[in-house]
Amino acid sequence: MEMYLDPTKRHDFVLLFDVTNGNPNGDPDAGNMPRIDPETSHGFVTDVALKRKIRDYAVLAHDKEIFIQSKMALNSLYYQTMHEEGFALPEASIDNVRFLEWLADKQLSLFRVDLENRRVVYLDQAKEKQIVKNLVEEVGVIPEEYEAIVKQMIDMLAKLEEKNNISAKDRDQIKDAMVRRYYDIRMFGAVLTAGTNAGQVRGPLQITFARSVSPILPMDISITRIAITREEDKRNKKTEMGRKAIIPYGLYRAHGFYNPKLAELLTRSGNPVTREDLEVIWKALQNMFDYDRSAARGEMVFRGLYVFSHDDEKGLGNANAHKLFDCIKIDQITTDVPPRSINDYRIMINDDNLPTGITLTEFS
Repeated sequence: MEMYLDPTKRHDFVLLFDVTNGNPNGDPDAGNMPRIDPETSHGFVTDVALKRKIRDYAVLAHDKEIFIQSKMALNSLYYQTMHEEGFALPEASIDNVRFLEWLADKQLSLFRVDLENRRVVYLDQAKEKQIVKNLVEEVGVIPEEYEAIVKQMIDMLAKLEEKNNISAKDRDQIKDAMVRRYYDIRMFGAVLTAGTNAGQVRGPLQITFARSVSPILPMDISITRIAITREEDKRNKKTEMGRKAIIPYGLYRAHGFYNPKLAELLTRSGNPVTREDLEVIWKALQNMFDYDRSAARGEMVFRGLYVFSHDDEKGLGNANAHKLFDCIKIDQITTDVPPRSINDYRIMINDDNLPTGITLTEFS
């Protein structure tokens, strides 16, 4: 087995990527301009932005389930897992089969319809106003013939609290189920404070902010469009103005760490990090930009991944990560003009003097 796929070993890695005529990570506190270190003018991309791309790749290319996503609220995903693990949630008994079939056809995210037992389970906190709001948002217009049944259902759900007294052991069961189900919790960890508060999961893999190798120049570009927003303005103008924030070019470098000792804790709870889990990470880092194209981000390209694997059997590693990262040197070739492509850099890999027990795997 390739060393870099062994989940029982420690891995430290360097990721290189660049962006041309785009905004790799906008700062909402600065009008969505590219993020920048004001003291050195080096750009950076947050770890959150990189993890978002990894998550999206894992879903699109490997059909993984992820916890941090936009389709459902985190509380709802938490309660959904509780329901599937057999914990009782607010529910309403409904005798009208036609209504239950109509509700089931809507494929609602917050309401689980149990046709066999003629009941509806609510996967969130049972507050009447919120139940009504969620139902209207997911169903839309409620047929007049079902209005009375809906009112009865909402009244029942709002009056019922969770029936279980959640113990510390129960919380561990819920947490283990979340780790087992959601790939990003298993790899990155999560704070599961929803509902009964299942605690914190420390994930074995972490990534730093990416920082540009050279200073960058954020530019605020004026753009025009021929589509007029308001009807009354069509008589006075033919175009409208807009803004677009970019950098002409930037080569970014990020560091990452995989800690097998944290993965070992998940293994003890029956949720081991597998060889496949690590393989998805390495593939995501190489391909995630191809699955995240956007006109705003310009052309973002993967330029290199260097994985330092430690053969230490205890999983503690054979060398300090920062010393290994020093083996990857990047020099700007042209100093008289700003860099505008990867060809303006020289990437040097010093693998001749690697510490004993370290294996370097290069993806480029």
